[in-house]
Amino acid sequence: MITGPCLIVQPIHAAGLDRLRAAGLEPRPASGTDSETLAREVADCVAVITRNTGFPARAIAAAPALRVIGVHGTGTDHVATAEATAAGIVVVNTPGANAVSVAEQTLALIFALAKALPEADRSVRTGDDSFKFTARLIELAGLTLGLVGFGAIGQATARLAAALGLRVLAYGPSRPDADFANAGALRAASVDALLAEADIVSLHVPLTPGTRGLIGRDQLARMKRDAFLINTSRGGLIDEAALVEALEGGTIAGAGLDVFAQEPLPVDHPLARQPRAILTPHVGGSTGAALIRTAETAATRVVDVLAGRRPGGLVNPDVWERRRAP
Repeated sequence: MITGPCLIVQPIHAAGLDRLRAAGLEPRPASGTDSETLAREVADCVAVITRNTGFPARAIAAAPALRVIGVHGTGTDHVATAEATAAGIVVVNTPGANAVSVAEQTLALIFALAKALPEADRSVRTGDDSFKFTARLIELAGLTLGLVGFGAIGQATARLAAALGLRVLAYGPSRPDADFANAGALRAASVDALLAEADIVSLHVPLTPGTRGLIGRDQLARMKRDAFLINTSRGGLIDEAALVEALEGGTIAGAGLDVFAQEPLPVDHPLARQPRAILTPHVGGSTGAALIRTAETAATRVVDVLAGRRPGGLVNPDVWERRRAP
């Protein structure tokens, strides 16, 4: 029987909590997400489940019984994975569990930009009858959508976009040709080539030292002046100061962002004052269906680790054979 507390850093769906309890674990909500609180409250825990807050090195050092950190989602950039690995702690995530919902959010941002939905809504509410005759609205069918990254979310986005009549160009050098064919996408030779050709560029890569600032001034300058940039992955992929400059200067036509370098986005951030940007608060994976799937998957993988079963979504596979014992 598996026993012990599992610290829940940020709320997850009750379905995931039920799965933990059924296995014998005690879900324990954290009273805060700062490193001091986490370090204090994880001291006797055998497991942790976190979301975009991650889990810091200070808390890992204060957790002698901790055996597994489960990430509710894909991104592990805020988890101190190196420290966890050194301590024999398994880190697992849930890639693909929210792929459909995030892909839908990507398309929602594209539609909102192309159809000027915020401005259209405002025109009705304020009685601006001129909007209908002055709005620059865009038909998406026949345009080229460029996907930077072609994992589960990128492929789900490609399938939805292709069904809408968009031409899909994707960059995923490690992906087999079959993935592109199955999703109705063409393979891009490079990110630069994709940026130059796409009418809409959407980011679907994890945040790593190699991808941080992936889209900066040089990359924005390669895009078409009437192109849109979409980001539902991680805010750190974009140099936000460069993006504000590009939007203000008309280097690109607009941006749809669900993620930011600092979350929540400060209300005085230049992006919050940018009329060419549509902003949503990192809700791509927050549909009811996605929250249930992700919570259940995270809980199942935590339970698998504690039961000695090699889990799916293993972030640090090198630790498995030397993982911390009960």
